[in-house]
Amino acid sequence: MSDSTTQVTIARRFAGPPSSGNGGYTSGLLASYAGPHDQPMTVTLRTPPPLETALDVEGGPDHATTRLLAGDLLVAEAGAGSFSGDTVPPVTLADARAAEASYRGLHDHPFTGCFVCGTARADGDGLRLRPGLFAPGLTACVWTPHPSLADEEGRVAPVFIWSALDCPGGWTSDLDARPLVLGRMTASTTDQVTVGTAYTIVGRLLAEEGRKTLTATTAYDDEGRVVGRAEHVWIAIDPTRFS
Repeated sequence: MSDSTTQVTIARRFAGPPSSGNGGYTSGLLASYAGPHDQPMTVTLRTPPPLETALDVEGGPDHATTRLLAGDLLVAEAGAGSFSGDTVPPVTLADARAAEASYRGLHDHPFTGCFVCGTARADGDGLRLRPGLFAPGLTACVWTPHPSLADEEGRVAPVFIWSALDCPGGWTSDLDARPLVLGRMTASTTDQVTVGTAYTIVGRLLAEEGRKTLTATTAYDDEGRVVGRAEHVWIAIDPTRFS
């Protein structure tokens, strides 16, 4: 990517809360301008990312920080990152599918229209992930990328892998009782995710510190190889702020 200022728009399809962009998608979008996808990048969200609005990307791989701006308002900033812990251990595809039955968002979801895990999304419109608890503080689900996410070679862009690595972390916590939004995300991905292939995504609760919740997620292919991993900082919020 060029160092020059670029304009991007977060389409309504990629909402998290009704009036703002999904945190994982927004983070992955900015990270794509900040550096290589296979190196960990850290994105900090400073304000809810506005939808259907021209946003400026300032910076690039040769800058320490790449910023996403709505006029003079700083929406997010990205730079080189690092992971604090190991990947989340994998589970079998069958166990991940079984865990989806316990997805609490099926019964009580703060943001039913979320691009990643929203229950109101149609197949092909959202990712429709169902990260259910299979043990305390551990989630699992299956992601089979839809053709709408792929390029001409059938490969899925890293921005959508960042998206898929987002919500399975949040649901390791009690999201229905204590709604959270993403505050910071560090992730790296491969470019080998393809449509029509089933991937397992696992999440782990790391810590809860006041309003902050710390989590990690890892995505695996059918041969047990890591295709993406992330660590998150979530912030407890009043969901009516985002209605």
